[in-house]
Amino acid sequence: MFGARCLLRALRSCSSAPCPRHKPSAKLSVRDALGAQNASGERVKVQGWIRSVRSQKEVLFLHVNDGSSLESLQVVADSSFDSRELAFGSSVEVQGQLVKSLSKRQNVELKAEKIEVVGNCDAKPSSKIKVPEENFFNVPVFLTVSGQLHLEVMSGAFTQVFTFGPTFRAENSQSRRHLAEFYMVEAEISFLESLQDLMQVMEGLFKTTTMTVLSNCPEDVELCHKFIAPGQKDRLEHMLKNNFLIISYTEAMEILKQASQNFTFTPEWGADLHTEHEKYLVKHCGDIPVFVINYPLALKPFYMRDNEDSPQHTVAAVDLLVPGVGELFGGSLREERYHFLEQRLARSGLTEAYQWYLDLRRFGSVPHGGFGMGFERYLQCILGIDNIKDVIPFPRFTHSCLL
Repeated sequence: MFGARCLLRALRSCSSAPCPRHKPSAKLSVRDALGAQNASGERVKVQGWIRSVRSQKEVLFLHVNDGSSLESLQVVADSSFDSRELAFGSSVEVQGQLVKSLSKRQNVELKAEKIEVVGNCDAKPSSKIKVPEENFFNVPVFLTVSGQLHLEVMSGAFTQVFTFGPTFRAENSQSRRHLAEFYMVEAEISFLESLQDLMQVMEGLFKTTTMTVLSNCPEDVELCHKFIAPGQKDRLEHMLKNNFLIISYTEAMEILKQASQNFTFTPEWGADLHTEHEKYLVKHCGDIPVFVINYPLALKPFYMRDNEDSPQHTVAAVDLLVPGVGELFGGSLREERYHFLEQRLARSGLTEAYQWYLDLRRFGSVPHGGFGMGFERYLQCILGIDNIKDVIPFPRFTHSCLL
């Protein structure tokens, strides 16, 4: 897959560098703070997890790490900041002045002016669950549909993480955009509090990856554009030069209801968007990729963050729809609040199976979010290839697994 390496480079770029239209910020990673050459009292913000706490009579020392460095950043604070919540494993946001350290153990330290505990860490040990032996793994196992839940574990230590690998869906579909096995890029980002920030990363990933592919693999792309999809080059440039649009699910439904087109599936609030709806919305928006946000809670999985917006009752979910394909990205803010997630799992009868996932909210939980992008659909989008089975070497779909 000629675009895979480009895609991974672009994702790393998007996770570590500001995306387009992102305003400069005083926020620093621990790595950048430790590497600062001229620490002369500039005000910065650092987010991470407490690795150690040392309290003296008049001063408090914290060591904070966000996974970007093996070393932790020393935070020096007045003893008045001391609190039972400032414990090992708690997630914090620290604002203050980055200054030269008097200690020989580190070059810089953060003189705290404000310390906010983002998520407490319950250090009490969990009770062990005894699992009866059943098979090779002693429990039923299944093919994965996503690496998201495990990425959320990793984001609790490394802040920004991603994976790229095969996933599986048992959809009984022979359509031109569905496979039983496909590759997906998934990312999770800690300390992310708004869909706007998440959409900036998604748009930045699409544009950075596409420009990288066009720059590094021009002959491959031109071959497809010339013989398979004439005019795709112009359509792609149109996508890249315009800011992606944003509409709510409710607005999308109103647009579909007012459409003169006759749909196979009648659009109504509370129903899912079908391919025909997605493609119409993109056309309606001038063939510019469009984000659809805030879907009904009943349509989405338990891990998506409740918007608490009764009577509609939506979740902070987002899909990116692109020309010719429809849905390319799907993402959301994750439900980081313990009691909200506990209730959702209980209503679904999933508490026992996902107790480990619920427990993540007890140990330094932070606002976070993420997304997944289907790699084959991405190739369809940039190359103009109509059938998804033509962009993967060994397509596996309903009633077909020959290789």
